[in-house]
Amino acid sequence: MALSPYVQAMQELFRANTRSREFPAHGAKVHSVAWSCCGRRLASGSFDKTASVFLLEKDRLVKENNYRGHGDSVDQLCWHPSNPDLFVTASGDKTIRIWDVRTTKCIATVNTKGENINICWSPDGQTIAVGNKDDVVTFIDAKTHRSKAEEQFKFEVNEISWNNDNNMFFLTNGNGCINILRQVPLKPIQSINAHPSNCICIKFDPMGKYFATGSADALVSLWDVDELVCVRCFSRLDWPVRTLSFSHDGKMLASASEDHFIDIAEVETGEKLWEVQCESPTFTVAWHPKRPLLAFACDDKDGKYDSSREAGTVKLFGLP
Repeated sequence: MALSPYVQAMQELFRANTRSREFPAHGAKVHSVAWSCCGRRLASGSFDKTASVFLLEKDRLVKENNYRGHGDSVDQLCWHPSNPDLFVTASGDKTIRIWDVRTTKCIATVNTKGENINICWSPDGQTIAVGNKDDVVTFIDAKTHRSKAEEQFKFEVNEISWNNDNNMFFLTNGNGCINILRQVPLKPIQSINAHPSNCICIKFDPMGKYFATGSADALVSLWDVDELVCVRCFSRLDWPVRTLSFSHDGKMLASASEDHFIDIAEVETGEKLWEVQCESPTFTVAWHPKRPLLAFACDDKDGKYDSSREAGTVKLFGLP
């Protein structure tokens, strides 16, 4: 089958810039990377209890600041959907913190009931949802920093996300389902049996056409947002799918696991577009919001001599 012009162009680009670049970020492994909405900054959260923010220069990341304050691992972070200066971190210390890169200060600390593991900001910027290890999801008003609602689920809650229209809330669960709920107050709308095993991660494409889920069965499934039907599966990984990201144009989907490569698929055909080689399992991937540049972080060990120390680097693929 002839490759589409898009695939050919991307493959040429990646062939020319095939090497991933590493940037020291933390003193221990990196759990989460995320780009600001404008793409000027990349933030990372780590097991070392801190967040770091980098500025993207022409051909490198330059570390701007390190954000301290959490008393436990920073498991996930995300940026405000339209304000490029604000990001929020979720930690095992039973708090979330909102940070402002202009003052480099924590502008709010919100106490929650459990050890937080996942977080997302609603597309309208008004609400932050945070999930903890006890499968409680708390909805926090982003302006008042107070809890608006809280829901205890009877199953393992993995990743959480709003749809792009901001009117439905999605979560993936340990029974292989995708649960869809109406906005606060939460009303269940639908539960989709998506995978035969634990459904781990979920991402919406920027165009609002699809969302993808990754599962412990090593499959990535692609869903039509309007019809809520699975349109195709990607099956090149052998290990549970930990993390997903759509490119800015919605045409590429990166997925990663304990396999030593990141799979980049063409969304419309499901065909392999590229694979990014890694030396260890990958925890987090994030495409840049405006260009074909992939940030990711792996479970690195530092150096050949001291294999017990984690390297804590952030990596970029696609830099010139």
